[in-house]
Amino acid sequence: MNTLNVGDTAPQFTLRDANEQEVALADLLQQGRVLVYFYPKAMTPGCTVQAQQLRDHQAQLAEQGVITVGISPDAPKRLAKFTERDALNFTLLSDEDHAVADAFGVWGPKKFMGREYDGIHRMSFLIGQDGKIATVYDKFKTKDHHQVVLDSLS
Repeated sequence: MNTLNVGDTAPQFTLRDANEQEVALADLLQQGRVLVYFYPKAMTPGCTVQAQQLRDHQAQLAEQGVITVGISPDAPKRLAKFTERDALNFTLLSDEDHAVADAFGVWGPKKFMGREYDGIHRMSFLIGQDGKIATVYDKFKTKDHHQVVLDSLS
């Protein structure tokens, strides 16, 4: 894993959202800074808590000029269920072949209950409108990810 660092240029990407519509990072950056958060799997306990906290604090993020985008290897259909079930008010994107996760350096070896496998490492990147990584978030708990981001913005 070769994770991107502050100052690196964010890889440009276009991925499908929960409605099968293509969303491009370049288009989002025209509207503001973008918080790209990578999470392992929709509708799992930790990912749900993280998404709900981000949902509940979207107004504060928007006040700071930040657009939130969640990326996972889930198919758009699963993202649609997650969005509807949890009334999520931000965009989830499907990276089924994990090419974007690879480009950001968040796809790699993991261990869970003694089993080793490749998967997404839970990390987030704040991307400035210049397309550069402004902040890398890699030390947080799912329940306070939103607060770590908000604290870094103020």
